[in-house]
Amino acid sequence: METRINPMVNEVGSKWAKYIISSNKVITDSALPKAVQELVKIRASQINGCGGCLDMHTKDAAAAGESMVRINLVGAWRETTVYTEAERAALELTDQGTRLADSSGITDEAWANAAKHFDEDQLMALVALICTINAFNRLNVITRTPGGDYQPGQFG
Repeated sequence: METRINPMVNEVGSKWAKYIISSNKVITDSALPKAVQELVKIRASQINGCGGCLDMHTKDAAAAGESMVRINLVGAWRETTVYTEAERAALELTDQGTRLADSSGITDEAWANAAKHFDEDQLMALVALICTINAFNRLNVITRTPGGDYQPGQFG
Protein backbone atom coordinates (compact mmCIF):
# COMPACT_ATOMS: atom_id res chain seq x y z
CA MET A 1 0.00 0.00 0.00
CA GLU A 2 1.39 3.36 -0.99
CA THR A 3 0.40 6.51 0.89
CA ARG A 4 -1.34 9.04 -1.34
CA ILE A 5 -0.42 12.07 0.74
CA ASN A 6 1.01 12.43 4.23
CA PRO A 7 -1.43 14.72 6.04
CA MET A 8 1.01 15.29 8.89
CA VAL A 9 3.62 16.90 6.65
CA ASN A 10 1.19 18.71 4.36
CA GLU A 11 0.59 22.29 5.56
CA VAL A 12 -3.21 22.15 5.42
CA GLY A 13 -3.37 18.57 6.70
CA SER A 14 -1.11 19.21 9.67
CA LYS A 15 -3.06 22.34 10.67
CA TRP A 16 -6.36 20.46 10.47
CA ALA A 17 -5.00 17.48 12.40
CA LYS A 18 -3.64 19.81 15.11
CA TYR A 19 -7.15 21.12 15.79
CA ILE A 20 -8.74 17.69 15.80
CA ILE A 21 -6.02 16.31 18.10
CA SER A 22 -6.39 19.25 20.49
CA SER A 23 -10.17 18.76 20.61
CA ASN A 24 -9.54 15.16 21.68
CA LYS A 25 -8.07 16.42 24.99
CA VAL A 26 -11.59 17.26 26.16
CA ILE A 27 -12.50 13.58 25.67
CA THR A 28 -9.36 12.12 27.25
CA ASP A 29 -9.75 14.45 30.25
CA SER A 30 -13.41 13.51 30.70
CA ALA A 31 -14.86 10.97 33.13
CA LEU A 32 -15.54 8.53 30.28
CA PRO A 33 -13.57 5.43 31.33
CA LYS A 34 -10.28 5.00 29.47
CA ALA A 35 -11.06 1.37 28.65
CA VAL A 36 -14.30 2.47 26.96
CA GLN A 37 -12.40 5.12 25.02
CA GLU A 38 -9.92 2.59 23.60
CA LEU A 39 -12.60 -0.01 22.83
CA VAL A 40 -14.64 2.58 20.93
CA LYS A 41 -11.60 3.69 18.91
CA ILE A 42 -10.76 0.10 18.04
CA ARG A 43 -14.34 -0.76 17.07
CA ALA A 44 -14.91 2.24 14.81
CA SER A 45 -11.53 1.66 13.19
CA GLN A 46 -12.45 -1.98 12.50
CA ILE A 47 -15.72 -0.97 10.86
CA ASN A 48 -13.98 1.67 8.73
CA GLY A 49 -11.02 -0.56 7.81
CA CYS A 50 -8.48 1.93 9.16
CA GLY A 51 -5.15 0.13 9.57
CA GLY A 52 -3.35 3.18 10.93
CA CYS A 53 -5.86 3.72 13.74
CA LEU A 54 -6.17 0.01 14.50
CA ASP A 55 -2.40 -0.21 14.80
CA MET A 56 -2.31 2.77 17.16
CA HIS A 57 -5.27 2.00 19.37
CA THR A 58 -4.72 -1.73 19.81
CA LYS A 59 -1.11 -1.06 20.81
CA ASP A 60 -2.05 1.83 23.10
CA ALA A 61 -4.76 -0.29 24.74
CA ALA A 62 -2.31 -3.14 25.35
CA ALA A 63 0.31 -0.72 26.72
CA ALA A 64 -2.34 0.65 29.10
CA GLY A 65 -2.95 -2.85 30.44
CA GLU A 66 -5.96 -3.95 28.39
CA SER A 67 -6.03 -7.73 27.92
CA MET A 68 -5.33 -9.24 24.52
CA VAL A 69 -8.56 -11.23 24.78
CA ARG A 70 -10.64 -8.06 25.07
CA ILE A 71 -8.66 -6.30 22.33
CA ASN A 72 -8.95 -9.28 19.99
CA LEU A 73 -12.67 -9.80 20.56
CA VAL A 74 -13.88 -6.23 19.93
CA GLY A 75 -14.96 -7.16 16.41
CA ALA A 76 -17.30 -9.82 17.83
CA TRP A 77 -18.36 -7.97 20.99
CA ARG A 78 -21.98 -9.12 20.73
CA GLU A 79 -20.93 -12.79 20.86
CA THR A 80 -18.62 -12.53 23.86
CA THR A 81 -18.82 -12.31 27.64
CA VAL A 82 -15.73 -10.17 28.29
CA TYR A 83 -17.30 -6.70 28.20
CA THR A 84 -19.36 -4.94 30.85
CA GLU A 85 -22.90 -3.79 30.11
CA ALA A 86 -21.63 -0.20 29.95
CA GLU A 87 -18.92 -1.17 27.45
CA ARG A 88 -21.47 -3.06 25.37
CA ALA A 89 -23.75 0.00 25.35
CA ALA A 90 -20.83 2.17 24.18
CA LEU A 91 -19.91 -0.34 21.49
CA GLU A 92 -23.51 -0.44 20.22
CA LEU A 93 -23.58 3.35 20.04
CA THR A 94 -20.25 3.21 18.19
CA ASP A 95 -21.55 0.67 15.70
CA GLN A 96 -24.68 2.68 14.96
CA GLY A 97 -22.86 6.03 14.94
CA THR A 98 -20.21 4.72 12.56
CA ARG A 99 -22.64 2.97 10.19
CA LEU A 100 -24.96 5.95 9.68
CA ALA A 101 -25.42 5.25 5.98
CA ASP A 102 -26.62 1.70 6.74
CA SER A 103 -29.55 2.75 8.92
CA SER A 104 -31.70 5.62 10.04
CA GLY A 105 -29.15 6.65 12.67
CA ILE A 106 -29.00 5.92 16.36
CA THR A 107 -31.99 4.00 17.69
CA ASP A 108 -33.80 5.27 20.76
CA GLU A 109 -33.08 1.91 22.39
CA ALA A 110 -29.31 2.22 21.88
CA TRP A 111 -29.35 5.79 23.21
CA ALA A 112 -31.44 4.86 26.25
CA ASN A 113 -29.15 1.93 27.01
CA ALA A 114 -26.07 4.15 26.86
CA ALA A 115 -27.82 6.75 29.03
CA LYS A 116 -28.37 4.07 31.70
CA HIS A 117 -24.62 3.62 32.04
CA PHE A 118 -23.17 7.07 31.43
CA ASP A 119 -24.04 10.52 32.78
CA GLU A 120 -24.64 13.43 30.37
CA ASP A 121 -20.99 14.55 30.33
CA GLN A 122 -19.80 11.00 29.70
CA LEU A 123 -22.43 10.57 26.97
CA MET A 124 -21.27 13.77 25.28
CA ALA A 125 -17.66 12.61 25.53
CA LEU A 126 -18.70 9.30 23.98
CA VAL A 127 -20.51 11.04 21.12
CA ALA A 128 -17.53 13.36 20.55
CA LEU A 129 -15.17 10.37 20.61
CA ILE A 130 -17.22 8.50 17.99
CA CYS A 131 -17.16 11.62 15.80
CA THR A 132 -13.43 12.16 16.28
CA ILE A 133 -12.31 8.60 15.60
CA ASN A 134 -14.51 8.46 12.51
CA ALA A 135 -12.86 11.66 11.24
CA PHE A 136 -9.39 10.19 11.77
CA ASN A 137 -10.44 6.88 10.18
CA ARG A 138 -11.65 8.70 7.10
CA LEU A 139 -8.48 10.80 6.90
CA ASN A 140 -6.28 7.70 7.07
CA VAL A 141 -8.35 5.57 4.69
CA ILE A 142 -8.64 8.32 2.06
CA THR A 143 -4.92 9.11 2.19
CA ARG A 144 -3.93 5.44 2.58
CA THR A 145 -2.01 5.97 5.80
CA PRO A 146 -0.76 2.47 6.62
CA GLY A 147 -0.63 0.71 9.95
CA GLY A 148 2.19 -1.35 11.33
CA ASP A 149 4.93 0.99 12.51
CA TYR A 150 3.23 2.75 15.42
CA GLN A 151 4.95 2.65 18.82
CA PRO A 152 2.73 3.10 21.92
CA GLY A 153 2.70 6.69 23.08
CA GLN A 154 4.45 7.87 19.91
CA PHE A 155 2.21 10.92 19.51
CA GLY A 156 1.56 11.71 23.16
